[in-house]
Amino acid sequence: MKTWRLEELGRPLELVEAPEPTLRGGGAVIEVLSAHIPAYTGVLTYGSRGSLPTPLTLGTGCIGRVLEVADDVFGVVPGDIVVDSVLLGSGRVGASEEILVGWTGIGGRGNATATTTSMRSLWRDGVFAERALCAKETLIALPGADDWADIRTLAALPWMTIAAEGLEQAQLSAGHAVVVLGATGQLGTGAVLVALARGASQVVAVGRNQTMLARLGALDARVTSVTLSGDRARDAEAIAQAGGADADVVIDTLGAVPTTAPILAGYDNLRNGGTLVLVGGSHQEIPLPYDDLMHRRLTVRGSWMATTDTILAVWRMIRAGLLDLNALSIHTVGLHEPDTAVALAATTSGLDFVVLVPQSAAVPTT
Repeated sequence: MKTWRLEELGRPLELVEAPEPTLRGGGAVIEVLSAHIPAYTGVLTYGSRGSLPTPLTLGTGCIGRVLEVADDVFGVVPGDIVVDSVLLGSGRVGASEEILVGWTGIGGRGNATATTTSMRSLWRDGVFAERALCAKETLIALPGADDWADIRTLAALPWMTIAAEGLEQAQLSAGHAVVVLGATGQLGTGAVLVALARGASQVVAVGRNQTMLARLGALDARVTSVTLSGDRARDAEAIAQAGGADADVVIDTLGAVPTTAPILAGYDNLRNGGTLVLVGGSHQEIPLPYDDLMHRRLTVRGSWMATTDTILAVWRMIRAGLLDLNALSIHTVGLHEPDTAVALAATTSGLDFVVLVPQSAAVPTT
């Protein structure tokens, strides 16, 4: 079969012929139907987003069809349409260690251990391929997905679930006001769409890409936008003026920003008892005022990836039409030119997604 192989960090992805995946205990072989190529994929291959156990087939999250399962796998069966979350845990109660199969990212304290190294060795390869061997824990069946009209759009599901998990951690309820920091990125866009689907009364989209902010504002009258300046006081005032004052939830999806000023501008708009959720992955330390945090009974939560319950809840919202993936602009690529596909992905943000369809021989399309 054909696959995108990363031989070592610092080298581009290569299209290679690889052996078919061999079924083994605890696993299932899937046909990869569609997989999102994140905008930072090219950067990741050069090692700036963490280490990888090269050589490996790269790829994070996909929609697939189960072809065969091991004798000890009961959660999915051949023929199921599934989402591969790539999140694999050790299962140790209270201290589970986690990895992202075929991608960077280690859960918990983020440090490699003997356990995570062994997990990565046993479950090494990702899903940028025609077929993939997946650990049973990463696969969730999607009831009713076998007749979904456009399987490409479902490639965005894993990202939507990461955003949804953050909102779940904040206990978002219908009628809540939400501020999304980094709303013009793909994770931030997911947070906007999920917040709307869950009945938010107001969503303040905060970001730097004014064109994408305008597109988000056109989706729903409940969305207002703020263009970040980088100045905490100015941005906090702009968020307040846009309807974010006394926000129930502020969700940070900004990623590796050079300063915490935008995050703190969001924090400044929390209502008493409100919640700040950190999802984006900033490497900056956040100076939180002890007295203010205590007396206003604020909550600061971290959120990483998504639980099975959240994944299924998002799928049900999509299937019911509450979360409309038609808002996304999908650019389709095949396996034949990894460099072109990764370069295209690097130009995308917000509502634009590059989706790999391994069985397609088509050139990139919109």
